[in-house]
Amino acid sequence: MPKSLTITASSIDPGLLSLPWATPLADWPSSAIVYLPKGLSRHLVRFANLSGRVVAIKETTAEMARREYDMLGNLTRLAVPCVDRFAVIGGRTDASGEPLPAALVTAHLRFSLPYRALFTQVLRPHTATRLVDALALLLVRLHNVGFFWGDVSLSNTLFRRDAGSFAAYLVDAETGELHEGGLTEGQRMHDLDVARTNIAGEIMDLEAGGRLEGGIDAVAIADGIMSSYHALWAALTDQETFAANESWRITERVQRLNELGFDIGEMSIETTNDGTKVSIQPKVVDAGHHQRRLLRLTGLDVEENQARRLLNDLDEFRARISRLGDDEEMVAHEWLTRVFEPVVKAIPFDLRSKLEPAEVFHQVLEHRWYMSQERGKAAPLAEVLTSYVENVLRFRRDEATVMGPPTETVSMPIISDDAPLEQDDEADSIDWRDLV
Repeated sequence: MPKSLTITASSIDPGLLSLPWATPLADWPSSAIVYLPKGLSRHLVRFANLSGRVVAIKETTAEMARREYDMLGNLTRLAVPCVDRFAVIGGRTDASGEPLPAALVTAHLRFSLPYRALFTQVLRPHTATRLVDALALLLVRLHNVGFFWGDVSLSNTLFRRDAGSFAAYLVDAETGELHEGGLTEGQRMHDLDVARTNIAGEIMDLEAGGRLEGGIDAVAIADGIMSSYHALWAALTDQETFAANESWRITERVQRLNELGFDIGEMSIETTNDGTKVSIQPKVVDAGHHQRRLLRLTGLDVEENQARRLLNDLDEFRARISRLGDDEEMVAHEWLTRVFEPVVKAIPFDLRSKLEPAEVFHQVLEHRWYMSQERGKAAPLAEVLTSYVENVLRFRRDEATVMGPPTETVSMPIISDDAPLEQDDEADSIDWRDLV
């Protein structure tokens, strides 16, 4: 270990000292490396095992490593989806005393994958659209807190499954800038234009490699981020004017944002001099409406769409057992212990790293809906679970611990669900009486 080694971290893991920092990252021994799929990067990035968990290590300059470390800390405090910072390693030298690049260490995001690992042999239009929509939502959330990314792309993003959709997380923040006063329209449009250009290039690259389903228009897919972004941004920020006797439209605007997964922390309301018109405009908007409600009621910390789906089932459970007047938290506890937990615990231990518990629950609900549709009547939960485990879950790869071949460029056939089970929100949910 170099004598001049410096470690900057909010909490020091002693295991950091045992990693081979005196060796260039490209030459680290296989015993120190964990082989996971990763996106494209301008810097060398490798994964390592640290005290039983996986971390990503990126070689860069000392200044850039510290800047990105600070930026990730700021984004985490702003509750923006991003990887967790872990440490900055400086003062590295090799065995002959020659300086080595600094290293930024971040925690590997469990159950997440780069976009290239989210499809099998070819990228299908539906999967591509869902990835772009997830990136658009992430970009809106970043711009909402005043973050200018500067290098928006699928490659700089990790994706986690989210009840039939994807949740996007920022991975690379080295080009980012945080503006307390918010972003100008020019800055936002620059980020959006960079996103469109990079996405088109990434999809064209897949096409050149024969990994794009025939008929997909890469530019059309990339253009999708423009419409998705503009629709979300307008819903969050547009001013709305209506007659003074239509005050119910204030509640309607709040509910519309809640449905999109946002809460209004502050709203500007102005009336005309004669009192005939009212204008409203959200000023402070926070993402995670359904996540916060589910966390408050059950303690489950999941993605937004997963939370929305679980809350729908919770609300249906509450109506089904005729306890609409009961305390919401008491009903939520009963749903958790009689519905959610039994389903999760029924998954064989050796298959529990396939998907997150909330995603498993969502897929079991969908599997039950399809089985019930085929039979024309409700399918018993025991049969649903057996069918799901043996016919669906068992054939998935582990998304918590995806292992690739010992090469720098990971290319691997992956069993995935490009055409996942889908249903509308009116599908049957699990009846707690089946679980007792």
